[in-house]
Amino acid sequence: MQSLEDKEFGKITIHRSRGSRAIKISVSPNGSLRASLPYYAPIILLQRLIRSSRIQLRALIEKQTPKYNLFHGMAIGKSHKLSVVSANTTGIKRDKQNIILSLCSQDSLSDSNVERMVRTEIVKALRIEAKAYLPQRLKYLSQKLGCSYSKTRFSHAGSRWGSCSSTGTISLNIALMKLPFELIDYVVIHELCHTKQMNHSTMFWDLVKAADPDYKEHRKSLKSHSPTI
Repeated sequence: MQSLEDKEFGKITIHRSRGSRAIKISVSPNGSLRASLPYYAPIILLQRLIRSSRIQLRALIEKQTPKYNLFHGMAIGKSHKLSVVSANTTGIKRDKQNIILSLCSQDSLSDSNVERMVRTEIVKALRIEAKAYLPQRLKYLSQKLGCSYSKTRFSHAGSRWGSCSSTGTISLNIALMKLPFELIDYVVIHELCHTKQMNHSTMFWDLVKAADPDYKEHRKSLKSHSPTI
């Protein structure tokens, strides 16, 4: 896929569409920018739009990207943590379950480029955890509830914790690994119940209640969390 590197916003992913008539810029779930261009539009038009819209783009990123209070020892997901060490140059790497941020004296944890760097590694860490934990939990709960599904997909869409298609594909957001285990179970149960009731009818909620008697409390608690990474 084509991309453009910008000194302020970093890598901007470019998608070309034959049906597109204008250039559109949005924020992807990982906090980076993505651009939709008409199929034959030259890249210079996108560069001009970025130059003339930096204030608006900063505001867009600010609005749609969650703020992290980064600190040494910060827990990430269920088993990863952030380690911050002083260094001559700023960089980041993952060593098993440690995300090691090397930070030079000229940079700080609140710098946008540093936050973007850490967020990229957070996405990788949560995806690793999600793939290790969620399929097993989904299988266990499906057997317990007598539900069947065709396959599992992982995403980090910014607005949904999970979904279930009419063909039985259950999609789970890797951001679930930020939640307490009981809320993870609530989301998984919710999607499994959709394999029997593809709606939010009384019959659907009766199925959820049978599997999770505290579902109302869990549903309320879930609203205080964001699926955006």
